[in-house]
Parts: sequence; structure tokens; C-alpha cells
Amino acid sequence: MARPSDTKIRIQATARELFREQGVQNTSLKQISDRLGITKPALYYHFSSREELVRSILQPVMDTLEAFVIGREPGEGRLLLEDYFDLIWRYREEISMVLHAPTVLAELEMVDRMWRWRKELTVLLLGPAPSDAARIRSTVALGGMADCVVEHADLPAQEVKAAAVEAALAALGTLGRATP
Repeated sequence: MARPSDTKIRIQATARELFREQGVQNTSLKQISDRLGITKPALYYHFSSREELVRSILQPVMDTLEAFVIGREPGEGRLLLEDYFDLIWRYREEISMVLHAPTVLAELEMVDRMWRWRKELTVLLLGPAPSDAARIRSTVALGGMADCVVEHADLPAQEVKAAAVEAALAALGTLGRATP
């Protein structure tokens, strides 16, 4: 018999599969329990709702992204983007969930957290008072990188990383230097 932590991990893995196949909104806890071969009450023992299950999957991602920006100093843009890519590549399944069902973040009240760390990442890249045009370029760069990890997840990570970082730097209008 599996330990509860093992069961939770299995439930989350199965939920990720179903979320990817049919979307978060179209996946019920019953479908997850059926695929796992466990009863719905057994699933409810670990997660009282789909929202709680989704939060358990996304919370570590949000925590890690926040820690990433908090622990950084402004500096070389290329290195920051390379490290950011590595981080979002690790969480590409979760990012895919959000990109395919953006209302999930709103339902879980995580939107403000996401925008906060994205703004902090922009400050690390561009400094404390970037122009509107620079902030727009940062949105393209960071959003484009997130799209790349989802859209090109079937390619080798290093291939995607090299192209995505170069494209982000081009969008920022720099080759690793902070822009005004």
C-alpha cells in the first residue's frame, strides 16, 4: 500500500496528464480517480476539491519563481535570462496548464503574485525605472520565453534555450546589458 505522500504524488501526476489532455476546466476529480484506479473518496482524502489539487501543483511553481527574483541582484541580462529559462523549462507542464487555462490563476487568486514576480524580473533586467517601450520589450521577451518552453517542449532543452535567450535579448534590444 502506498504512503499518503506517494498517493498525493500519483494524484498530481495523473491530474497533470489529464489537464494537459483535456484542460483543467474539463477534468473532474472523478476522471482523475478513475484513471488512477482509486475511489473518489480516497482522492478526496488527499484533495478536497479540484481547486485544491490545482493549487498543490501550481503553488510550488509560484514559490520557486518568487524566490528566484528575490534572490537575484540586477546584473547581466543574458545570465538572468538563461537562469530564468532553466527554471521555466523545469516547470513547463505547469506553465502549459496556465497558458491553456489562464483563468485558473484568477480562480486560485494567484494572478497578483504572478504579476509581482514578473515586474520584479523586469526590474532586474531593466533597472528600477524602465521606459514604457522597454517594459513592453520585457513583456515580449519573458512571455515569449514562457511560450517557447510550452510550444517547443518536444525539442532538446539546450536547443530551445539558445534560441529563446537570443530572441529575448533581441526583443530587449540588448545582448546582455541592462537597457534604460
